[in-house]
Amino acid sequence: MDDPFTYQLVQGGTVRVSRGGRVVVIVGGIRAARLRTDLQQASSPEDEQLLLARITGNYRRGNERHSK
Repeated sequence: MDDPFTYQLVQGGTVRVSRGGRVVVIVGGIRAARLRTDLQQASSPEDEQLLLARITGNYRRGNERHSK
């Protein structure tokens, strides 16, 4: 992956998700707790990337058009 997501676990239970050195989203509350658990249970780096992409809303949904 050319530009992977990174995450930082912040005090107070918040998760800060970045891409390309820029913060994309800060997740708090129940969503952050669920994301932390899912990241700990991820079986591979690719699974982590998928989780982070989903939480940011930046992932393929299957309805993208391909250029011709």
